[in-house]
Amino acid sequence: MAQATAIRGGKIRVLIGNDANPIVYTAPCGFTSRSVSLNKGLEETSIPDCDDPDTVDWIGRDASSLSMSVTGEGVLAQESVETWLDAWESIDSVPVKIEIEFPAKTVTWTGLMHVEKFELSGDNGKRATANISMQSDGKMLRVVAAK
Repeated sequence: MAQATAIRGGKIRVLIGNDANPIVYTAPCGFTSRSVSLNKGLEETSIPDCDDPDTVDWIGRDASSLSMSVTGEGVLAQESVETWLDAWESIDSVPVKIEIEFPAKTVTWTGLMHVEKFELSGDNGKRATANISMQSDGKMLRVVAAK
């Protein structure tokens, strides 16, 4: 049995794009953890048994939508606070790139996301922290590139 090829958390990167043409993506400083969620909306339909209509129906499910969300937390870094504030204040979604780097390949999603939450907190005598959550705005295009 072969052992799984695992990666460290720093190989999952969240990058924010600017308005240059072409877009330049950079990873805002400060994240110590990040999470990427791939979500599928489902619609349910009861499927009857034609031979025995009194039998309890099984549920059939049809895919109705896809979305992606990102959460991250870490220190409140001076180097990236304005990047997050600008993205949060924007009425428009911002360009985002998500990268997952494996030894033999990199999986990348690019698209637009809204920063829905930028939460700051701090306790006396401790470093201030930030929590960010983002939601996709339309299709996130996936590309897998071999190294």
